[in-house]
Amino acid sequence: MPSRHLVHSAACLVLSIGLGTLASASPTGNAVPYPTAETPKAVDLGAIGTLSANTPLTLTVALSLPDGAAAEELLAAVTTPGNSQYHHFLTSDQFVSRFAPAKSAIAKVTAGLTKYNLSVVQTTALTLTVSGLPADVERAFSVSLHGFAVPAHGQASGYTFHAPVGSATLPAELSSLVSGVAGLDSRPALHPFHKASPAQLGRKPPVASGSTLDPFGYLTVLDFAQLYDVQPLYDQGVTGKGRTIGIMSFANFTPSDAYAYWASLGLTVDPNRIQVVYVDGGPGAPSDASGSLETTLDTEQSGGIAPGAKIIVYLAPNENQPFLDIFATAIEANKADSLSMSWGGWEYWDNLAISPVTDPITGKTVSITQAVHEQLVRAAIQGQSVFTSQGDGGAYEAFHDLGCTGPYSPSQVDSCSQTLTVSYPGTDPAITSAGGTTLPGTQDYCLNSACTPPYYVVDIPQQRVWGWDYLEGFCSAIGYDIYSCGIFPGGGGGGVSITFTQPVYQWGVWGTQLSQPNQVFQAASGFADDGIPLYTKLPAFFPGRNVPDVSFNADPETGYTVFYTSSVSGYSEQSGWGGTSFVAPQLNGVTALLDQDAHGRLGLLNPTLYALQGIKGSKAPLHPIAYGDNWFYHGSNGYNLGAGLGTLDVANFAAVLNTRWW
Repeated sequence: MPSRHLVHSAACLVLSIGLGTLASASPTGNAVPYPTAETPKAVDLGAIGTLSANTPLTLTVALSLPDGAAAEELLAAVTTPGNSQYHHFLTSDQFVSRFAPAKSAIAKVTAGLTKYNLSVVQTTALTLTVSGLPADVERAFSVSLHGFAVPAHGQASGYTFHAPVGSATLPAELSSLVSGVAGLDSRPALHPFHKASPAQLGRKPPVASGSTLDPFGYLTVLDFAQLYDVQPLYDQGVTGKGRTIGIMSFANFTPSDAYAYWASLGLTVDPNRIQVVYVDGGPGAPSDASGSLETTLDTEQSGGIAPGAKIIVYLAPNENQPFLDIFATAIEANKADSLSMSWGGWEYWDNLAISPVTDPITGKTVSITQAVHEQLVRAAIQGQSVFTSQGDGGAYEAFHDLGCTGPYSPSQVDSCSQTLTVSYPGTDPAITSAGGTTLPGTQDYCLNSACTPPYYVVDIPQQRVWGWDYLEGFCSAIGYDIYSCGIFPGGGGGGVSITFTQPVYQWGVWGTQLSQPNQVFQAASGFADDGIPLYTKLPAFFPGRNVPDVSFNADPETGYTVFYTSSVSGYSEQSGWGGTSFVAPQLNGVTALLDQDAHGRLGLLNPTLYALQGIKGSKAPLHPIAYGDNWFYHGSNGYNLGAGLGTLDVANFAAVLNTRWW
């Protein structure tokens, strides 16, 4: 396969995807698989300078907002109900004029990097593309880079990447001008947040019932509209017309799947509504191993909820540099009114373990988390609403992401500890974090291979926080513990950030918490060479950002149908999918409806959502989730770390917005 050290083009390839142009829509080349528990250990190939001395590397250097405090103040003003500037958003040009770095600052950063023989090109208002030979990159950032190879496994192809050995250091003269450097580590690190039912959980086949909903596992966007009170907007002719949805993802897809899904539901859509923008060359051809199902369901869900909206799908390779670049591209363009992403990982991994660069003057560690945060601040000021999935690892995202066996034991090489952890980018306070619930109803499970009576019956009386601990009894009945059954720690992600402090809109909110004490992450020897910290003590009682913010159904046991073309088995209509991956694009589609209904953008929804928490009764825009848990945090009649503020009643929310209550 081609080396992953090939230079990523700074240009974005744009394609309009209609029903008649699908053959030319996908770039050729193998897509890089996202990491799973089955991914083999990376083999250190040695110093990158001796492996590919003449192959240039490309980095993204993010420029700091010169007056970040003023930008944060304006973000709060334009998104806080009651403020005189509420919803008075800036255009992209206005943002650049008011907040972008001065030409002199850009010239200083450029000069500081070109003296190391690096080439520098400004690609957006807040980012520079920097390229040069490995030896020059190593000198500029005082770091040694090694090449690594991951062998092919199963249906997943092998690949190579480069990564630092030790910490990189930012040139001293640039310390106050740079918010992050991405690209020194090119390993695929992001996970999609879709999830299927564990193979051990045999379900009784669905039978016809008197319900107006499709059976659990076969739900569609039409069921979503019924569950969360969207239909009144459709009855008023609100379909998202005139709005543009943006999907940000790291695996390619087959657009005809989305058109087939919408057609099956009788939805009338523009046959050329999808535009694809390839960032940094794109992620290669669609494949199961790279996560193409994720991009497919994101498009189907968001576009199905808002059938009148246009869709831009931004696609980038699964690396930390394109992760930053995909935000920068979508926000610089400012064409999408709302954006969603359903990929992420443990926040420690993103903030400290991937491409940190130390400022030699202050000792501060800068990374892509700060750089992306400043992009999200810009998005909010421009009125773009941004959503992300909070993960499917319940309260234990690190355990889930790494595919650990448990509990932790030094003698079990692939084990790690059950430490309370949350995923990024959902922990950023300038993004809306999407959690998950389980729908009420009866679930019948098979107690024998023939799936004949009697069945093991699970009754969920009320919509609850999604956490698969409600299946412990069934797993025990068929002879499994929670690990071998595959249910732990499946659930909606939630908890307390140790990276971002609690934002103002969460101050004084009953139910928010500090980080728990005595949280130590330990991983066994099997992870020793994977760049994973084997021992990390997390801060206790840290006043961190609480996640999630709002939730919808995400449990695969009460889940959805996806129309999908597999790279292995071809096209099929697959049932039983779930994960908070569904909730972020659902919020994206809902926001297209709300934007149309409100005749304008809504921007970051979080301050408005938290301000509405006190509205009760039949007109309440939020319904708290009082039952269930995500293996640690429990539901409640207010905010909780299992489901956030609860589920959104879409029609009620739209009505409140239109009353001009602020």
